[in-house]
Order: sequence, then C-alpha cells, then structure tokens
Amino acid sequence: MRTIILLFLYGTLAVLLLPVLLVCYLGGWRQPLVSIGKWAISVGRRILGIQIEVSGVERIIKRRAYVFMANHLSLLDGPLLFWLIPQSISVILKKEIFRIPIVGQGMKQAGFIPVDRKRMKGGKKSIEEAIRLIKEKDLSFLIFPEGTRSRDGKLQPFKRGGFFLALSSQSPIVPISIRGTYELMPRGSFFARRGKISVLFHAPQPASGYNPQTMPQLIERIRNTIWAGIEG
Repeated sequence: MRTIILLFLYGTLAVLLLPVLLVCYLGGWRQPLVSIGKWAISVGRRILGIQIEVSGVERIIKRRAYVFMANHLSLLDGPLLFWLIPQSISVILKKEIFRIPIVGQGMKQAGFIPVDRKRMKGGKKSIEEAIRLIKEKDLSFLIFPEGTRSRDGKLQPFKRGGFFLALSSQSPIVPISIRGTYELMPRGSFFARRGKISVLFHAPQPASGYNPQTMPQLIERIRNTIWAGIEG
C-alpha cells in the first residue's frame, strides 16, 4: 500500500512540475531539478518507512569530482544514494528509463546519461560523455560496477566501464557498501517493505597510478573494499 501511495504522489508531482521542467530546460538549469529530486526521495523514504544508518559521509569533499561505486541489491539503491551523496551527481542509466514521460526529460535536463547496453559502442559513447562532464563541470558520477542488481543478494563480478571512467578522468573512486536493501525490495519485487538499511562510505581511493593494463588490480581493490564493508 505504501508503494502505491508513493507512486501516486510521484505521478502527481511530475505533472505539477511540468512548468518547472520547462523553465529549467529553457534556462539550461540543472540544480533546481537535482534539489527537487533529492527532496522527493527524502519524502518517499519516509512514506516507505525506511530507516538509514549512514557512516563515512564526512570523507567526501563536496566540491571535488568522484566516481562513487556501490554494490547493487535493489531498485532502492540508486534513489537512496542519489539522496545521500552530499553532491550534485549524475548517473549513467539504461536508455529505456528515459522513455518515461516527464521523468525521462527531467533526467536528461539533470545531466543523467543514457546507455544502450545492447551495443558496445553505446556504452563507450556514454563513458566518453561522462568523462567530458567530469572534466568540464567537475560533476561526480554514481556507478554500480556489477552492472545489474544481484539476484541472490551476493556481490557479483565487476564490469570495467566505471573504472575506465575513473582512469580517464583521473577521479578518485569512493567505494560504498550497502546492506539491507535486498531484504526490503529484492529483484523481481514491486513493493518495498519497511525496515532499516546501512550505507558505508569508504575513504576515496586514487585512480592515479593505474592504467588499462593494471586495471584488474584496481577492480580487485575496490571490490574487496566494498565486500569488507558488506561483511563487516
């Protein structure tokens, strides 16, 4: 029932915000949409009855560009991290999400980047656009290096796309360990349960000193850090 109430609220909010979206589009403004998005997620968290225990967020320098990397357990992960990260961040999302009326246009205006997962060139193009935004606008990105949500709650192998982004932009990587969202809304579930989750922001890890040849070492380092936070 709480999920249905939330969807109704978000649908109503999307319609009411159409004039705001139009003004932001004409003015080329991004930040008002990000602020509204964070507020809406905060309200949604309360409606769903989700309590969050956060640690390590003080390690983030607000005006520095990072590549945030987290394990991926649930549909809840992306919105909650978007709200928790103390920066105006962008996300690389599958292109199908941008087809949602109003919401998709808002995401584009907010600087989110679509990716065609079925085409290798599509992924490369999205990473190149993300690199440009980091270098030109100091914009941070949130990446789920597993590529998709876990089916069983366990940490999956990491894909290389987000690490190419960190290496090419020379942005530090912030590993994030999430616990609890799988129990609240596992893959295949439409309704979220009430409960508590924990989010741990690890210390930023430099990408400098690595190259495409030594990337596997960086991947292992970040994966082990996230894994330690999950198990700990």
